[in-house]
Amino acid sequence: MRITAKADYALRAAAELAALEGEGPVKGERIATAQEIPLKFLENILSELRTSGLVSSRRGSDGGYWLARPAAEISLADVLRAVEGPLASVRGEGAEVLEGRGAAQALPRVWVALRANLRAVLEHVSLADLAEGRLPAEIDALADDPDAWVKR
Repeated sequence: MRITAKADYALRAAAELAALEGEGPVKGERIATAQEIPLKFLENILSELRTSGLVSSRRGSDGGYWLARPAAEISLADVLRAVEGPLASVRGEGAEVLEGRGAAQALPRVWVALRANLRAVLEHVSLADLAEGRLPAEIDALADDPDAWVKR
């Protein structure tokens, strides 16, 4: 799976908003500086997060951005879907509608299993978890496996 810069920046920006939850609106410049995200790119991402209902904003000198819901209620999957669409698609289609043929007949089941595993991780980590640096035990267990850190 390939994570785009946009997806990475969106998660980092959302985590920054989660860490500052309750402090009122946060300026885009503050998020950009804290997470080393180009401001123009960040503004586009925040606009998409706002359109999806994950972020709210206010203009003006006392304006900025904040999470539209509590950080504990927003999963990493929510953020990724807001900026990238479905977690796993094949040629732009959902794995459940694909049809395998011949020797590749089982391939749609592989894509569905892949999507299920992505969900098992991304839907179970909230922005609050990320911002507080405490991941669910099952996620930590996956990351604790030394083999998970080996690039292949």
